[in-house]
Amino acid sequence: MGRLVPAVTRALDVLELFLESDGTLSAPEVTRRLQLPRTTVHELLTTLAARSYLVTVPEQPGRYRLGVRTYQLGSRYAEQLDLAAEGQQVAREVAETCGETVHVAILEDTEVIYIAKADSTHAVRMVSAAGRKLPAHCTAVGKLLLAALPEAELDARIEGRALAAMTGHSITDPAELRAALAVARKRGVAVEHRESNPDVSCVAAPVRDRSGRVVAALSISVPVIRWSEEREDELARLAAGGADALSGRLGHHGGRG
Repeated sequence: MGRLVPAVTRALDVLELFLESDGTLSAPEVTRRLQLPRTTVHELLTTLAARSYLVTVPEQPGRYRLGVRTYQLGSRYAEQLDLAAEGQQVAREVAETCGETVHVAILEDTEVIYIAKADSTHAVRMVSAAGRKLPAHCTAVGKLLLAALPEAELDARIEGRALAAMTGHSITDPAELRAALAVARKRGVAVEHRESNPDVSCVAAPVRDRSGRVVAALSISVPVIRWSEEREDELARLAAGGADALSGRLGHHGGRG
């Protein structure tokens, strides 16, 4: 590993302070938080402002906020992200932890598309494939993605449409579906028991982009022979942790709100 450049490290320390602030910082605040000499902080702030990484706040003299250059870098990073590739990596890590099948899915109209999958290590496991489509209302990932939609958009997608059953446990009543979506919103995870496959139960958690918008869901699928209430709680925590990890890779650093 090469030698770190102190001046660059300090400049990055200054920029990273804005991740923890309410949006603006003054030179004295930076000095206090980083324990740097006032002259050094002044030079760092002046340099970063000259390169448009920081700008002064007109209505608050002496305070700085992030500049357009940081937005441009963040946007370029976001453009290079591949949800499927990032999802595959996280799915693999979660599957290694729990030994069960893990999927990442997105919503397309009233269906979900599985864009990443990591297989279970057990001989008895769910058979599926990336690229497969399923009715959203029959899956945990789908329920979660539908629950994240604004009410008007949800209405447009489900009102007047038949909710086809995949198994005898599938939800086919719109009122029952709305109740399930309300539970998913409140709990922060969604569960389905034998609704898309009579031998499988599943739990899913939301994946968010840097703006906080739910863009995908990560699920863990388990044959019913290995499912229990205790196992559900454990897998819900693992799914939420995996979804948060993938959200972080997409630039989201806030809560699940």
